[in-house]
Amino acid sequence: MRNTSKMTTLENKFPLLAVEHGCIISKDADITVAFEVELPELYTVTGAEYEAIHGCWCKAVKVLPDFSVVHKQDWFIKERYKPELDKDGMSFLSRSFERHFNERPYLKHTCYLYLTKTTKERNRMQSNFSTLCRGHIIPKELNKETAAKFMEAAEQFERIINDSGFVRLRRLSTDEIVGTDGKAGLIERYFSLMPEGDATLQDIDLSAREMRIGDNRLCLHTLSDAEDLPGTVATDTRYEKLSTDRSDCRLSFASPVGLLLSCNHIYNQYVIIDNSEENLQKFEKSARNMQSLSRYSRSNSINREWIDRYLNEAHSYGLTSVRAHFNVMAWSDDAEGLKHIKNDVGSQLASMECVPRHNTIDCPTLYWAAMPGNAADFPAEESFHTFIEQAVCLFTEETN
Repeated sequence: MRNTSKMTTLENKFPLLAVEHGCIISKDADITVAFEVELPELYTVTGAEYEAIHGCWCKAVKVLPDFSVVHKQDWFIKERYKPELDKDGMSFLSRSFERHFNERPYLKHTCYLYLTKTTKERNRMQSNFSTLCRGHIIPKELNKETAAKFMEAAEQFERIINDSGFVRLRRLSTDEIVGTDGKAGLIERYFSLMPEGDATLQDIDLSAREMRIGDNRLCLHTLSDAEDLPGTVATDTRYEKLSTDRSDCRLSFASPVGLLLSCNHIYNQYVIIDNSEENLQKFEKSARNMQSLSRYSRSNSINREWIDRYLNEAHSYGLTSVRAHFNVMAWSDDAEGLKHIKNDVGSQLASMECVPRHNTIDCPTLYWAAMPGNAADFPAEESFHTFIEQAVCLFTEETN
């Protein structure tokens, strides 16, 4: 039967040009360095250690040049435990231990980090300029000096994180990104939503009702507005289920959408670095406009007060103005199961005191922007202004 829907091939829309020396180069001359992140184990980190980890992330982000994007991507995939019984020198107790957990379901966590250098124009593009919406993409030239400075900053970023002693970054090789004849690479696995093993090529359906990849239906919840966030954020939070009157069990602030969310999902975290001085000047101008219009509407006066508070914080403490965005992309091959997943994601976001927003309109463009190496394609209207310290509080900081 002939398909009457509008179709195109992945080759026509593919935004990446090449992978050279372990760097992903896009057709818009954006350069991305990819890392695998090793996080500390769940339930083993104290509140002071969470603060130390948070401080290291903040220091590392500050060394990156203007018009860079930090994209942290956490994969959580349901799997069954496979015992390792073929190891040499295993004792009877070790074998019994492995057999005890045979086929036990668990949530496998893999964390990646992508550092992208883009341009001022690309950083401010909206969703209607996404490479997904263009008829064709004309490759642009990469500035050698800009690329060299960014690579130096990326190395400093890696060194700062690794010196913390809590988090480890490992640079991904070209083969790990694009794959080999016998093993699928990171980009190929992303298109099939498979974290490891052989990935199969599947159709991607971007219909108005829902987005599908093969048999999997996607649902997307976003935190793309400051009004959706809680009044205060922190580096960590008390986990009541394992805490007592005498002892605290601490988890990262974003843990409810990490390992505590028991479904197949990807948690994307973006920190978009613009020119901080330009941002603050725009806010100064906006505050003056609000002041002149305050006599016509009380809301203008209230908005001016909020802008003034933001500017006072920035100037008083020397904070860097950035933009941020967070989303949870979950999927299921069962329509009924997807309804339960939507409710689970919404309730976990609500437990963080965030306003859960089920985003159906921007799902394709946000999925496209979350492709490894394509963070510069992120739609600007889906981000909100904040500071580095507050944005990093919404990073997941533990693994299993």
